Amino acid sequence: MSADSTFPQLTGPGATGVGSMPGTDAREAAKTVTGSLEALPHLPELPARGPGADMVGRSLGLLVELFARVEPSGWRFGDHPGRDTRRARSWLGEDLDALEEHTQGWTGPLKLQAVGPWTLAASVELHRGEKALADAGAVRDIVGSLAEGLRLHLEDVRKRIPGAQLVLQLDEPSLPAVLAGQVPTASGWQRLRAVDRQVAEETLRTLVGAVDLPVVVHCCAPGVPLALLRRAGASAVSLDMALLTERDDDEIGEAVEGGTLLFAGVVPSVGPGLSDPADSVSGVRTLWRRLGLDPALLAQRVVVTPTCGLAGASPAYARRALSHSVIAAQSLTDNPE
Repeated sequence: MSADSTFPQLTGPGATGVGSMPGTDAREAAKTVTGSLEALPHLPELPARGPGADMVGRSLGLLVELFARVEPSGWRFGDHPGRDTRRARSWLGEDLDALEEHTQGWTGPLKLQAVGPWTLAASVELHRGEKALADAGAVRDIVGSLAEGLRLHLEDVRKRIPGAQLVLQLDEPSLPAVLAGQVPTASGWQRLRAVDRQVAEETLRTLVGAVDLPVVVHCCAPGVPLALLRRAGASAVSLDMALLTERDDDEIGEAVEGGTLLFAGVVPSVGPGLSDPADSVSGVRTLWRRLGLDPALLAQRVVVTPTCGLAGASPAYARRALSHSVIAAQSLTDNPE
């Protein structure tokens, strides 16, 4: 892994958001994120604006020489850029304008998000109507197009915010289903064949290598393949901690001891109430004790996040959830035991 792929040092409590925020106001979202998350702010996503602002549509807008449109069944690849592609790119530009406005002089880490290749392939249909996941050639095309699109995207962000130390989050919620052969066909009556784990790993490694910066893989589903993600080059894994079981202990312990950061989703992504921040990370402390890990590693290896995106929350709750994450992260530093 190159030096550029080393995760940057956080200068405050390790906390961040997953990506999405409520509402449709890009400037308000950027203000909230940058004001709440002083150590690791991120580029907000606002799916309430509609198709093209959603997680999948936003990433389809990044693709180079591949275009998609919304059909009644969902996103489908087409032959030329249409209204949906233009809208996705326009909203991304609006979000970047807002983030640039609120990060003048910023010199710390900054997280961007994009959907990973396996979740894209499981979510988008080909011209003939089947999921792209069913066609190995289509998957390769997605990887190549996404790599080039991310390169251009990162180049744009570096020009806008030249002092930022960029981190890329790849959202792969469908990866466990892809590996288990649980992704439904377009008809919904059958399941697509499971993807070989080595193929999945090599595909992710290709994309991670192409961007050449620290990559976090986010997966808010049970059965996250931690060892596979580490071998593919992920610097960090982002998980909903409530979905972990003791069967995951060995892989988590190996990841932490190997230097992988754990983005621990522990703060509820929707209201109404929040517990004491220290209580929110009590499960992380319990995990640490169970694994026999050094408590001093908690603040170094754990970044606190909501359990998933905050698009379904109220704006007021989203602000509280991010601030709560920061205070919970600080408690890991102050009281690692």
